[in-house]
Amino acid sequence: MSLMSKLLMSTVVATVALSANTQPDNKTLLNYIKKAVVKNPQVKVKGIEVIESKTHKDLPGWTILLTNMDLEYQKKDIHAPEMMFIKDGMVTGHLVNLKTGNDYRDEIKPTVPTTMYDDAHRLFGNKDAAHKVLVFSDPMCPFCRETVPGIMKAAKENPSKIALYYYHLPLLRIHPVSDILTRVMHVAQEEGKTDVIEKMYALKIKPQETDMTKVLAAIKSQTGYSISAAKVNAKEVKDALKADTEAAGRMMVQGTPTVYIDGAWDKMRDGYKKLIK
Repeated sequence: MSLMSKLLMSTVVATVALSANTQPDNKTLLNYIKKAVVKNPQVKVKGIEVIESKTHKDLPGWTILLTNMDLEYQKKDIHAPEMMFIKDGMVTGHLVNLKTGNDYRDEIKPTVPTTMYDDAHRLFGNKDAAHKVLVFSDPMCPFCRETVPGIMKAAKENPSKIALYYYHLPLLRIHPVSDILTRVMHVAQEEGKTDVIEKMYALKIKPQETDMTKVLAAIKSQTGYSISAAKVNAKEVKDALKADTEAAGRMMVQGTPTVYIDGAWDKMRDGYKKLIK
């Protein structure tokens, strides 16, 4: 169970009566969060922000609110995403299709805000390219290794068609080595050495390796990129990776690779192929 799950302890079919309005006011949403979502008495609900309101073709009459909860736990501020399905004065955090077993909570993600398309995250392609592709990825993730290099290649070879924006999301519980790898990648990108980013997807190293000296040596021998531990451990680098992780939370990203095309979630991760035909 994740830390966030322990904090919230959400119920699967929590529903409470709301006003008949399709968009409940902030006070009503706060009451719902306190009663039905945040069940841990040690967590204080300080506020809630509606990030986006959406609909879904399979859910006629339902309004889907994508929100960000401001919480406090052990004197630490936490920002946690929460999705709500609203219809006819009722709200629930989950809607499950009984035929398929699919939870629509897993079928919907926020639209990428324009602020996320910044120069710091643009890896390949022109700023004014016809399409924007945004990726959350971990170079040690097997699915990322199958998918992301193809997206990179497409953006490199078609800079006027695709601008690729890259966000780091190291899955540290599965492969701790990604903590160091993603920080190295961040520095390399800042130095304009984007080829290092590509080569990381073929790096051979133990997923559990956490020895800085060994990791940096493997990177140098396999990619040719030499970097000091001091650069990797710099506060600004760690802050940048933390910001990427927080961005993933706001976008309700639960795994890698998560791909967006022109702001919309690309569930199949191959939509970029249509952009270069």
